[in-house]
Amino acid sequence: MTNTLKAPAKAPKANAETDAETPPPASPLLRFYRSSLGKKLITGATGLALVAFVLAHMVGNLLLFIGSDAYNAYALLVSNFGVVYYAFELALTAIVVLHAWVGIEIFWRKRKARPVGYSTYQSAGGPSYQTLSSRTMIVTGSVLAVFLVFHLRTFRFGTYYITQLDGETVRDLARLVIEDFHRLPYVVGYSVILLLLGSHLRHGLWSALQSIGLLHRGIRPLAYGASGAIAGGIAIGFLLLPWAIYLGWVG
Repeated sequence: MTNTLKAPAKAPKANAETDAETPPPASPLLRFYRSSLGKKLITGATGLALVAFVLAHMVGNLLLFIGSDAYNAYALLVSNFGVVYYAFELALTAIVVLHAWVGIEIFWRKRKARPVGYSTYQSAGGPSYQTLSSRTMIVTGSVLAVFLVFHLRTFRFGTYYITQLDGETVRDLARLVIEDFHRLPYVVGYSVILLLLGSHLRHGLWSALQSIGLLHRGIRPLAYGASGAIAGGIAIGFLLLPWAIYLGWVG
């Protein structure tokens, strides 16, 4: 019997083209961002951060009821933080962009899952808490984003009046605010935007608390009612100043 030598079996050749097309595994952070849970947590956390900023901004606006000097002093104090102030602005811009971007992604994901919408809507109330504010979040959010650009253009980068404050030359931001809110079209338009803000916050605040896991079934009705009250309070707080200026009670 003759022994035959066989060549060792060759390993299958790697498909270079297939390997090149196979993407590397996504990082845990990217997988978290792409997941439904991750998007809900991101919108919840960024939403709560923006609510905190809006509330602080409203309180700052109300200082104009004390007087122009108090309002300008507040604006000067904020701007005097220097590098910290600009870093905060950049961080706030990033939060706004991230919140809007993820919100749009969630909206389009829902649209793809249900391309044909319902012909009629009815507020479900009860456990689902479906309301007009919850169904129009993408609309109110988009309008608020556009308004933010014009708002910054008007006040952050608007006319630079100067005045004296404790012997120091500072920006007279109070004068700019008073001048703008003496125009009825501006006041009315601002009021409409604030109503949309209240609607956005009504659903957004309680939804954010639920998304990050701070609500359980027992306190959801209470949290829902409190969110509506806070949203309404913020909207009213912002509306007080422009109408008081237009009616001649301030300035």
